[in-house]
Amino acid sequence: MNSATVRNLLVRGMLAGLAAGVLALVVAYFLGEPSVDSAIAFEEAQASGHEHEVELVSRSLQSTAGLATGVLLYGIAFGGIAALAYCFALGRVGRLGPRATALLLSGTALIAVYVVPFLKYPANPPAVGDHETIGKRTTLYFLMMVLGVLLAIGATVLGKRLAPTVGTWYATVAAVAAFVVVIGLAYEFLPAINEVPGDFPATVLWRFRLSALAIQTVLWGGFGLVFGELAERVLNPRPAAVAAGRSVPAAR
Repeated sequence: MNSATVRNLLVRGMLAGLAAGVLALVVAYFLGEPSVDSAIAFEEAQASGHEHEVELVSRSLQSTAGLATGVLLYGIAFGGIAALAYCFALGRVGRLGPRATALLLSGTALIAVYVVPFLKYPANPPAVGDHETIGKRTTLYFLMMVLGVLLAIGATVLGKRLAPTVGTWYATVAAVAAFVVVIGLAYEFLPAINEVPGDFPATVLWRFRLSALAIQTVLWGGFGLVFGELAERVLNPRPAAVAAGRSVPAAR
């Protein structure tokens, strides 16, 4: 793949990330923000009678302009990174077309980058978590994320090496099984963290975590669909010039 194609895919990856970010922003605003408001209300009720911290940025600004800026910039950034990963993966994960490769990449990335660490260390709303352990929690989360990415790459390599011997189906099953087993061992040996207050509303916690998962699913799924279409047009352009030439009779 030449540099011009990589550059075109990188630009389209960032555009696809922006489009996916818009979709994720809608989900975050309508599903995530109500849970955040409920968690903040709980936190304020627990802190009644104590001195309140000065609010540097208003809640209304955080839930609108701040949310939009964060989600859209994240979408652009991850879209560019995913496009570069796509350039490397294209042609190396089987005989898949540009669209199918994009969907496979986005689905695998969603599982490895988000779902794997999420199941062990799920997202928490405000009022949940000890400020003194934030460094430990962040380190464990990113460790789980890196482990998920490395194991996904390892499972892919394992599947490709087993395919000539046992066939694509059994190689895929073996690779997925190995991935699940090692992730399960990591879940078992890495320390668990449970800092949810006993009186915190379970419904609010459930809705917040479900909305966090929905945001990432929409983000990665939207990226896979949009970028797959854009990549298809770059890698397999329609012969418009040929079609136009056929429709216009040659001058005699």
